[in-house]
Amino acid sequence: MVMQQSTSPSTTVRKAAARRHDTGRLMQEAAMLAPAVILLTVFLILPFLLSFWTAMTNQPLVPRPTPVRFVWFNNFIRIFQDDLFWTALWNVSRFTFWIIPAQCGLAFATALLLHQKLPFRNLLRGMFFLPAITSMVVVCVIWGTLFQYPTGPFNQILGFISGGAIQPIDWLGDPKWAMFSLVLLSAWQAYGFQMIVYLAGLQGIPDELYDAAKIDGANAFRRFWHVTMPGLRPTHVFVLVITTIQAFKLYTQVAILTQGGPKSSTETVVHYMVRAGFEEQKMGYASAVSVILFVIVLIIALIQRQLLRRFDV
Repeated sequence: MVMQQSTSPSTTVRKAAARRHDTGRLMQEAAMLAPAVILLTVFLILPFLLSFWTAMTNQPLVPRPTPVRFVWFNNFIRIFQDDLFWTALWNVSRFTFWIIPAQCGLAFATALLLHQKLPFRNLLRGMFFLPAITSMVVVCVIWGTLFQYPTGPFNQILGFISGGAIQPIDWLGDPKWAMFSLVLLSAWQAYGFQMIVYLAGLQGIPDELYDAAKIDGANAFRRFWHVTMPGLRPTHVFVLVITTIQAFKLYTQVAILTQGGPKSSTETVVHYMVRAGFEEQKMGYASAVSVILFVIVLIIALIQRQLLRRFDV
């Protein structure tokens, strides 16, 4: 004979209250996530899907009498067969390889300096951050004057320091120096953002850790290596990923100062894409370039993240 268990009214009430509590919590979490999900959908996912759809067509910039037709992967095939695209990809990879240590190193060193108890520290932080909020167009005009050949300020300084032994350098007109000049300009303009991120990371490290290290007899270098560096691991990852993404978007400096020259030595993927879309009016082709660039940056960001996790950085 099977005995049926009876449920008391109080137990039923508690279960109903727990279900209402869980439902309310889920609704609250969904409401908190909704703005982020909507913004990501509107400004990231939908544009990417539209770009991918356009990349599969021969969509022109200005509508023509002939209808737009699907060309499937022809745009991608033509891009991969274009030597100028590979040159642009090599150039932007070279720029990224140079800009990461230059910009991040300068930002890290400046942040360490401004984290100390210096007089007028807040004023100095504002001054060092000033280039980051200055328009890139203005920065390019200023640095274009500094790079002027053969009588610009940089060449005059080099001539003065070397006593005339170093000949004037055509910073933007010589293929050997053009990309290096863009690296200098870009690192100076943008390092303020990474500096602020590093300052926030430094301020998040508890002072008690430094006090404990001092009590244990650690010198300044050991405190830096065993307290500061481990405390900045998430900051390093964020700065590395965001700098890589910014580097692959290199465009304004190229468009204003070199237009991809000389001899395509500063041609970048974004400049190549904009020229295809707006000068040659091939929106489908330009969209295919943007999709390829998105995939490249995504793969690099994922690889960086995995490597940093593997090496516990």
